[in-house]
Amino acid sequence: MKALKLTKRRIVILVIFVLAAILVAYIAKSKIPQPPESVQNVTELDDYLEALVNSGSPPGLSMVIVKNDSIVYNKGFGWADGPRKIKATPETVYHWWSITKIPTAMAILQLQEQGKLQLDDAVSKYLPFFEVKYPADKSSTITIRHLLNHSSGIPDASGLKLVKWIHHDTEPALDQTALIKQKFSDYLTLQFEPGEDTAYTNIGYMLLGAIIEKISEQSYRDYIRQNILEPLEMKQTDFIYTSDMEAVEAAGSHPSISLMSPLLRIMMGSYIRETSNNSLWLERVYTDQEPPSALIGSTLDASRLVRAYLNKGTLDGNRILSEESIERMTNDDHVAQAKDEGTYFFRRGIGWHIFKEKNGYKLEHTGGGPGFFTIMQIYPSDNLGLVMFCNDVTLEKYGWKILQLGANLNWE
Repeated sequence: MKALKLTKRRIVILVIFVLAAILVAYIAKSKIPQPPESVQNVTELDDYLEALVNSGSPPGLSMVIVKNDSIVYNKGFGWADGPRKIKATPETVYHWWSITKIPTAMAILQLQEQGKLQLDDAVSKYLPFFEVKYPADKSSTITIRHLLNHSSGIPDASGLKLVKWIHHDTEPALDQTALIKQKFSDYLTLQFEPGEDTAYTNIGYMLLGAIIEKISEQSYRDYIRQNILEPLEMKQTDFIYTSDMEAVEAAGSHPSISLMSPLLRIMMGSYIRETSNNSLWLERVYTDQEPPSALIGSTLDASRLVRAYLNKGTLDGNRILSEESIERMTNDDHVAQAKDEGTYFFRRGIGWHIFKEKNGYKLEHTGGGPGFFTIMQIYPSDNLGLVMFCNDVTLEKYGWKILQLGANLNWE
């Protein structure tokens, strides 16, 4: 009976602890200024972003806006690294996390333009280890196109597992093809018939990285460097922190008081550098799985990718994609979720998430992982693009609203 009472007591203590953590997290969250419905001018946009970083969540951010191939807004706010007194600027480098999928998709389209693959090729044509459990005997074969628009049915790794797939700055990078070959046995059973639904999966983009390596006979890193980063002169973007990045490096952070903080301390304790100003500041983090998530760079560099996209695949005389490939990424191969009843337009295309706006499509991709949140939007019909990188994850739910403030201003 004594042991039973002790168990109940522990349960009560645990419940009280969880409720207290929820209350503290709610109070902390309520201090973050929510985006207004609109801003009337750049000054009001600046004032809001300044108030946002002054709240401490995020400690710092950088934003760039491109209109008609010109940078019309390019600023940093708050601290790239608070304890080290490094301010956030347009040159500050952040983890891109999942926005890396856009260059990965571009690389696949480049290889198609070179005649080295077709989007409707079976994945198994290039990856002999690729065998899955289809829902039926007559299921459609998974193709490269299915991987690009997340319609393969391949499940994703859980968030907890993805957090484990990281390593320290001092540890070597992993062979990307060997990594997915090793991990793929846990993701063989499809969630749905290929092409009949869409569900976001990092595993699919790990497979695309392996296809890039197979066809190009290069590492994924080297292919992206030579065929996207270098032609676009994205000199402050890479898969590692280069010596040139050190002076402008954002440190990832996380609120020290939140529901996730205890879990972060347990799972990533060795990555916590210090606690300061109500934030856990992180050491450098590298992801094991590079094709979905590994790029690091500045918003200013990212704007060069946006400009090339809006210029139908070319920038400063250097072409990275054909007009046909840009058209395909923008307007073709959109897949809706099977449960979509049309009340809210959301599709997944090649690389992008697709939303319907009054003047056409809005293309968007976000990224989130230990210490960072990022978001990129392109409005092709308005020749407008926006990028915002932050050094914590608190803007995940309404980062799009912040970019919408900038998108709705008159940049003519």
